[in-house]
Amino acid sequence: MPVTERLYYSDSHLIEFEARVVDVTERVSGWTAILLNRTAFYPTGGGQPSDTGTLDGMRVAECIDDGDNGVLHVVQGTTPARDAIVRGRVDWPRRLDHMQQHTGQHILSQAFVTLFNAPTRGFRVLESSCEIDVELPEPSSEKIERAVELANNVIWEDRAITIRNVTSEQAFELSLRKEPSRAGELRLIEIEGFDLTPCGGTHAYRTGEVGVIVARSWERAKGLTRIDFVAGTRALADYRKANRSAREVAALFSSGRDDIAHLAAQMVEENKELHRRVRMLEEIAAEVEAQKLLSSAREISGGTSGGTRLVTHIFDARDAESLKKLAQALMANPGIVALLASRDKDTARMVFARSADAPGDMNALMREACVLLDGRGGGKPDLAQGGGKRVDRLDEMIATISEKVAR
Repeated sequence: MPVTERLYYSDSHLIEFEARVVDVTERVSGWTAILLNRTAFYPTGGGQPSDTGTLDGMRVAECIDDGDNGVLHVVQGTTPARDAIVRGRVDWPRRLDHMQQHTGQHILSQAFVTLFNAPTRGFRVLESSCEIDVELPEPSSEKIERAVELANNVIWEDRAITIRNVTSEQAFELSLRKEPSRAGELRLIEIEGFDLTPCGGTHAYRTGEVGVIVARSWERAKGLTRIDFVAGTRALADYRKANRSAREVAALFSSGRDDIAHLAAQMVEENKELHRRVRMLEEIAAEVEAQKLLSSAREISGGTSGGTRLVTHIFDARDAESLKKLAQALMANPGIVALLASRDKDTARMVFARSADAPGDMNALMREACVLLDGRGGGKPDLAQGGGKRVDRLDEMIATISEKVAR
């Protein structure tokens, strides 16, 4: 079977090349896979997405590593014949981005090993950021920032990055950051005086090309510490986005950008206090409104206790929590059954409640009401709530449930 010479192994900055078409195959998707005798296109692998670009003007949407068979270039359009000579061009901005992220990962991973003996167990280049999963048992923002600081110092020292091809036996004698995943000849990426690890990806010539590394966030994930980071041009784009958001928020406070954290914390505390006061006022308002509703309550027969009164009302634009507070204020009075509902935009809200000495199962009544309103709900014998889609049937529902209560 043919083997593709992988030009990116020896020169990650090579973006134009000529090659011979070895094979052309139609794929189920309707696209075509072209196999070349040599390529500068990097295929998806090792957590790094594939290159894109063109072959004689045809768009290369993806490259697939077909193992010993070579690299498949997935294109759509008129394809060249076998043995044709084609000219390929790799999209440089995408290649540079991936080189910066991948090289940045090597540097950051070694920083965690150097400082905390914490190896990297996973790496992914995502659409706008990257993730590494590090074996860091007791993570903290301070530890992660220390690793990022060391990584950036290595970047700004502009150390040389070289490629070494060795046998498995030779690799065994070297101090590698991670063990090789296969036997045979190995390609090692060496960052001068800092890192040595086997890798088949594309990397910068010097650490300075990475520009800068920034940790955006971190979390515990599957027993590891997952760090979301960006490098190079992504770090600049991330800064611009974060800075724009910070300035927009600062404008809302009529303050400087650096003051917004303090002002936001202050506003959160003030908001909590306002919510507490609103809840207190709602309870007072509910008690007043309950007394008004009680004045129009009607006596009903049935049940084991005498003097039971029924309160019914349909409100407009009343949410479930407000209905519940009012229902609780009503059920605090003796001998009360309350059937409350609301037209809340395109949803019907319901809360049914009764006093401790009043008859009836509010949960059972709520289930019946939900059938009428094409909704769902439930609760306890003394208090139940629900909602439904049939706002137009609220009056009918209240009349039907009231009749059941009054029997």
